[in-house]
Amino acid sequence: MLINKKPRLPAIEYIRGISMLGVVGIHTGSQYLANVAANMHLVALFEVATRFSVPIFFFISAFGMFYNLDMSKPFDYKSFLQRRMKTVLVPYVIWSLFYLIHYAVLWGDTSVLSPFYIAFSMFFGTAGYQLYFMVILLWFYLMMPIWVWLIRRMSWLALGGLLVFQIAFDYWSCFMLNSAGVENFFLRSFIDYRLNYWVMHYIFIFVLGGYLAVNINWFMSFLTECRGRIIGFFWLTFAGLLGYYYWLIFTKGYTPLEGINTAQQLCPAGIFYTLGASLFFFAIFTIWRLPEGLRPILSALGKHSYFVYLAHPVAITYLGLALAGTGRIMTAPIALIFYVAVVALTMAAAVAMRQLGERWPMVNQLTIGISKRK
Repeated sequence: MLINKKPRLPAIEYIRGISMLGVVGIHTGSQYLANVAANMHLVALFEVATRFSVPIFFFISAFGMFYNLDMSKPFDYKSFLQRRMKTVLVPYVIWSLFYLIHYAVLWGDTSVLSPFYIAFSMFFGTAGYQLYFMVILLWFYLMMPIWVWLIRRMSWLALGGLLVFQIAFDYWSCFMLNSAGVENFFLRSFIDYRLNYWVMHYIFIFVLGGYLAVNINWFMSFLTECRGRIIGFFWLTFAGLLGYYYWLIFTKGYTPLEGINTAQQLCPAGIFYTLGASLFFFAIFTIWRLPEGLRPILSALGKHSYFVYLAHPVAITYLGLALAGTGRIMTAPIALIFYVAVVALTMAAAVAMRQLGERWPMVNQLTIGISKRK
């Protein structure tokens, strides 16, 4: 048997919901930055504090897969791919086509519906600005035998070496590699869109998630015994990334936009912040006694996070058009209201779609890759 069912871990669902809120925050921040007088501190909240959101998704994805994987038995690659392609590939294709058609109609540009452009968008995940995550995740799935082999042989020393490699590789890719002088369109595209499909940018956090899942008993003891240090490490790494952002602005003269493009999840400080956030949220959602009223909220956010992640650019687009129609610019108060409105609208749409899926399971199968939520 490939799957070895274990007790459900609510922390995975809770982290998924928190991360979804962070992703919406990042994309709301992008809208707010259209205001040339954007408050740098609110930009930091939207764009820096949330930078763990995308990589932590890879962490919990790997954790969830390896948590239920029987590592003592042969890995059934075919069965694995059949399940994962259904939950990720089908929704990815459906939503990519939706966004291509939607923007073609909205902006009156049918060139995006050419076969070449569709193929290009599908490969690089450019049909919607949030869809690149699914491309990277698909590559992680396709390479799953490598991760199984690697995690079976992983040690703490090897993880430390992988972290060093990750810092070096991401720094080179983000701040040194560019396509200047490359004339071939295809080669230039592979370089320019490398963040959209190179799994190497997130290999450490993915492997770490899988390794901790396989060693779940040790991990739970670690969370309990070292929770104080975990909390301290999280706030230290958060201060490090935030401090780097402010240092770039006040010392180097960067604009807020330049600051967030530099102090992001793949810079050295961002990698440590992702590590700190992964341990921190797992700790508080696993060993802390959360207020009873908070658990249903976290559960609802996690339950509907996949649809919100896929659909929130639609809400951002039309709320943005509505705001532009009033002639107002996005000030700080409006940006905060805008954020809440995006989350509320997409959550409501997610609930409606899931209820519709209870009557017609094909709806959920096509939109979020599930036929039934238990």
